[in-house]
Parts: sequence; structure tokens; C-alpha cells
Amino acid sequence: MKSAYELAMERLAASEGESKPLTDEQKGKLAAIDDKYRAKIAEREVFLNQKLAEAHRTGDRSAASDISKQLSLEKARLEEEREAEKNKVRG
Repeated sequence: MKSAYELAMERLAASEGESKPLTDEQKGKLAAIDDKYRAKIAEREVFLNQKLAEAHRTGDRSAASDISKQLSLEKARLEEEREAEKNKVRG
């Protein structure tokens, strides 16, 4: 007898369609994409965290808030780009 978990996983696989396993080449490309975007995100964090620290030192709360929002938006944008590139490799 199958557990509820096994039945749910079967239904999920049926609704999404069976996915084929990734090749070694695809895995390498996905890892390279992750590395590339991890570096881009780190670069933006370093740059904007420096600006954020300066805004805090000067007491400019408005600028600090704007920089924090910019950092969040840029991280989200870069993560979306990363997922789009990864989906191209998977597809």
C-alpha cells in the first residue's frame, strides 16, 4: 500500500509531466550560471553596502532607505535573470 506522500508525488509528476534527467553538460552550465550570478550579486552587495554604510555615517535615513530598496530590487532582478538562464539550459 502506498503512503499519502507517494500518491501525492505521483500526482504531481503526472500533472507536471515527467522531467528528463540533466546531462553532465547541462549540470556544468547550470553551475557556471550560478557562479556567474553569485559573483554579480556579491559585487552589487559590496558596492551598495559601502554606500549604505556612508549614508548611515552621515545620518541620511532617506538615502539609506533608498539604497536598501535598490539593493533588494537588484538582487531580485539578478535572481530572476539567473533563473531565466537556467530554464533555457533545462529547456
